[in-house]
Amino acid sequence: MAGHSHWAGIKHKKGKADKQRSKIFSKLSKEITVAAKLGDKDPAMNPRLRSAIQAARSANMPKDNIERAIDKSSTNIGSNFESLRYEGFGPEKVAVIVETLTDNKNRTASNIRTIFQKAGGSLGTQGSASHNFNQMGVIKISKDEISDEEILELAIESGADECVTKDEFHEIQCSVNEIYNVKKKLEKKINNFISTNIEWIQLNSVQVSKEKEENLIEFFETLIDDEDVQNIFSNVKLNTN
Repeated sequence: MAGHSHWAGIKHKKGKADKQRSKIFSKLSKEITVAAKLGDKDPAMNPRLRSAIQAARSANMPKDNIERAIDKSSTNIGSNFESLRYEGFGPEKVAVIVETLTDNKNRTASNIRTIFQKAGGSLGTQGSASHNFNQMGVIKISKDEISDEEILELAIESGADECVTKDEFHEIQCSVNEIYNVKKKLEKKINNFISTNIEWIQLNSVQVSKEKEENLIEFFETLIDDEDVQNIFSNVKLNTN
């Protein structure tokens, strides 16, 4: 599979996450609230909520924050949130997919469009950028949880399409429709997961020069700083060393 396209993962490797802690917690809290609102408040009965809580724990979010986020689902807060996807082309014409969770789509659309335009990019229509990606279920597990050999065998038994072992974690890939079925089977032997997400995996990556890479990083960071943006995917291959 081509190099990873998820900006959050790249940003973490670059050591930027600490400065973004409060914003990361805010985005994770929003996902927990919405997941609890749309389904059972018992994580054992709600795969999306269970995955959101696991992601929060992986980010070291305090237990009180997690519980408050779940409690918010019982009020009107979060009742009007909707998931919206924006596609376009950023600096150097790289393909970009932006996933948002918003209670005001007009505000979000205006903000995203402005960020693209200021960076010299442009928003497109649905499908304008996504044909450069394959949407997959992606489950990440710490290498402390299981060995390289064991995870490969477990991934096959669980019905995964692919298992990639990276420096710090194992990455299980499967079809979008099977993600929670695969995870349920993995949970028989795995207790802690880094994340469980539907991600856009680049089909072919593009590379840019070092100086142009800085402009792209600034563009991605401006996008992820927006309160409504949950995930960003791009087909550019950045130097993460």
